[in-house]
Amino acid sequence: MKSMVAPSAWSITRITRVNARKIPNSSPPFLNFFRPKPYSLFSSSVSPLSMAASSALTASSGDVTTDAEVFEQIKAHQEKAARLPPLEEIRTVVNHSVQGMLSTISQKYEGYPSGSMVDFACDLEGYPILAVSSLASHTKDLLANKKCSLLVAKDFEDKTDLLITLYGDAIPVSEEDKGDIRTAYLTRHPNAFWVDFGDFQFVRVEPKVVRYVSGIATALLGSGGFSTEFSKEAYKAAQVDPIAQFSKPVASHMNRDHAEDTKLIVQHTTSILVDSAYMLDLDSLGFYVKATYKGNTFKLRIPFPRRAEDRKDVKTLIVEMLQAAKSQSN
Repeated sequence: MKSMVAPSAWSITRITRVNARKIPNSSPPFLNFFRPKPYSLFSSSVSPLSMAASSALTASSGDVTTDAEVFEQIKAHQEKAARLPPLEEIRTVVNHSVQGMLSTISQKYEGYPSGSMVDFACDLEGYPILAVSSLASHTKDLLANKKCSLLVAKDFEDKTDLLITLYGDAIPVSEEDKGDIRTAYLTRHPNAFWVDFGDFQFVRVEPKVVRYVSGIATALLGSGGFSTEFSKEAYKAAQVDPIAQFSKPVASHMNRDHAEDTKLIVQHTTSILVDSAYMLDLDSLGFYVKATYKGNTFKLRIPFPRRAEDRKDVKTLIVEMLQAAKSQSN
């Protein structure tokens, strides 16, 4: 039987404090120590799919008893866990996000930047679409200077998670495109009836550069936090992961009806005897969980044995992982 890790304490969670993700019955800090450098995972000699299969194995063949050994075991497992390539993850996160921090060049306070929380949707090229009022200060800023940036966070309450900043120009949407853009915006914001008011117009943020920043706590693993920039052309050419759109319904179902099964899969995959595992989101190559051990909270990437092809295949893969976990525990 695969050895399970049951450390007496979880000292690494005391290294730093970050905001907790607002999940019912969750009070401990929400940590994301386990996001490695992007390119070290996807070298020419190692593919995401081969990593998905290999990382499903135990990270250590022997018993682990100390906090340091637990930390190293988790680090080894998470470095091998398959993730989306950076550009694909960027396009996917931006496409499924609905709010960001817009920064403009202030007209009222000359020379200083001005920030506003704004709702947005994406067009088919992945460019953010904003519905702005002529009464808003950021609209006045953009009319005077179209240069701006839009910061999008995978989770605004988790400072260690993915941050994306699009630097570009805010261009008014043409009358020819307005109908399609309005439909796209209302698909994401169905209650935004005000977009038809006379003082509102749609603008499209056409990025020149897209900056990708991974969490501040990765330095604790020795790999360091990182930031990478991509061109407009590279961003535009990247694909949105087709499975991410099912994150909410699948995660909701698993957390509501199969919480024990998720926990068992995490225990089997990582060899860490977690007390609970709350599914956060998923994509073609795996899913993230918020796991707890004796009141301490941390985040883990759990890879699928292979790439998921569609929503039905996600269910097939989860059932396969559960069956493997049950057979191993028996």
